[in-house]
Amino acid sequence: MATRLSIGIVSAGRVGSALGSALRAAGHTIVGAHAPSEASLDRLGAMLPGVPALSVEEVARRAEVLLFAVPDDELGPLVEGLAKLGCFTAGQLAIHVAGRYGVSVLEPAARAGALALAIHPAMTFTGTSLDVARLVGCPFAVTAPATLLPIGQALVTETGGTPVVVAEEDRGLYHAALAHGANHLVTLVAQSMRVLEALGVEAPGAYLAPLLQAALDGTLSSGESALTGPVARGDVGTVREHLASLDALAATGDFADIPPAYRALARATAARVAARSLREPPAIDRLLAELDGGASGLATPGSAEPDGSVDSRSRASDGGDGSYSAEPD
Repeated sequence: MATRLSIGIVSAGRVGSALGSALRAAGHTIVGAHAPSEASLDRLGAMLPGVPALSVEEVARRAEVLLFAVPDDELGPLVEGLAKLGCFTAGQLAIHVAGRYGVSVLEPAARAGALALAIHPAMTFTGTSLDVARLVGCPFAVTAPATLLPIGQALVTETGGTPVVVAEEDRGLYHAALAHGANHLVTLVAQSMRVLEALGVEAPGAYLAPLLQAALDGTLSSGESALTGPVARGDVGTVREHLASLDALAATGDFADIPPAYRALARATAARVAARSLREPPAIDRLLAELDGGASGLATPGSAEPDGSVDSRSRASDGGDGSYSAEPD
């Protein structure tokens, strides 16, 4: 993109600061950022030195490009509030980095004449300069009207990323895939680490690293063909022993979440083994019967989500502690 742009960031969380730093390195000017917490103020100073911390309205009024990097639930109310205050102008680029949404969430800005785009980096962020280097080669989902796609693709390329077009109607499923793979992976690995810690293994992460890295590399390159282990082999006795051991552990302390997670994932694995005809039906039937012999399913207590409302006249959050992540959260 030959044209150099003035860019404002709302807010200076992990994602906003990293993208702002990358875009400034590409020659664009960061005219201001909203930093609603001490953590985001510190991050702004470290990642974007010299960039002023401003109110949301002032950032919007100064910028040709307004980059929204706020929690998903806050994005819609924030955009609506800014539109009511007349903060968007015709021809201004309004871009958000939320994985869940396409451009429809920016409709209030579009009604004011702004040009709406959605870009989402498929990466987790640390809030440090390491993130900028990791953007190189990172895939970004880009959603925009056909006439604006080249702009979104060019901006992604300037950060070092690789643009991938995702349709508006596919954003929910796209984000679910990333959240399932990345967020639930953390839960799964942490559960394995907790079991090893209970056995007295001093560095469970280091112990698991070779096994997990090989499994992840194999899966990313070969998909389900990389599957190994007792379920894939149809080893009912081994699965039975696993269930008994995990149930016993759960009775001793804060491990009650682990047995149902094991059962649910083993059941899902067995279903995929059956679908790919890796084992004869009798073996799969015995496995499923063993899994159903104990507690099954994951208890999911109801929880109320905040309404995500935000007073755009004063602030927008970046995750409370400045740690908003555009990875599925």
